[in-house]
Amino acid sequence: MVTITYRNADINLDEQVYDPAEDSYLLADVAIDNARSGMKVLEVGAGTGFVSAVLQSNVDVDLIATEISPLAASCARSNNVEVIRADMFSCFRTGTAFDLILFNPPYLPTAEDEKVPRWLNYAFDGGPDGRDAVNRFIDEVSKYLKSDGMILILISSLTGIEQVKERMEDHGFKVETCGSDRDCFFEELVVLKGILQP
Repeated sequence: MVTITYRNADINLDEQVYDPAEDSYLLADVAIDNARSGMKVLEVGAGTGFVSAVLQSNVDVDLIATEISPLAASCARSNNVEVIRADMFSCFRTGTAFDLILFNPPYLPTAEDEKVPRWLNYAFDGGPDGRDAVNRFIDEVSKYLKSDGMILILISSLTGIEQVKERMEDHGFKVETCGSDRDCFFEELVVLKGILQP
């Protein structure tokens, strides 16, 4: 196991779990900028726990995470992240209300012959257009937010940023771009902030 340090957080990595990359760093930075002390926060699909661990090291939040992969969930726990092994929101009752929900989804457009083995596929496979998990998240997330709650979702230009914004707006969110990284080789990464409108 290797340990890296970022913004006051020491993060353990596991070779069987997707390592933090540009997208993880961008979401962690934007989360720190938008979270406030005392917020009830959920990270969906925590992976190594990088984003949650960095956020907890910088803002005093009440945080829990979900993660479908048992290997990633174990890694996140080693980084002092309270994580429930679950698929997105499946472990919560409707009405469980968070102030802030974070999601770095699998967003790569993925054909059947491009899938990778076992649990690691969940970190990459966004379906044919890259929006399978993204769309499911947007369709369900408002049931788990407080009335003025916020979501931060990382999206790639490969996924269709405008299409994702439109879907968020159709589900009652006021949407803005609050972070971007154009230095990636073949894509632009953005964090979309959605505020649930009353």
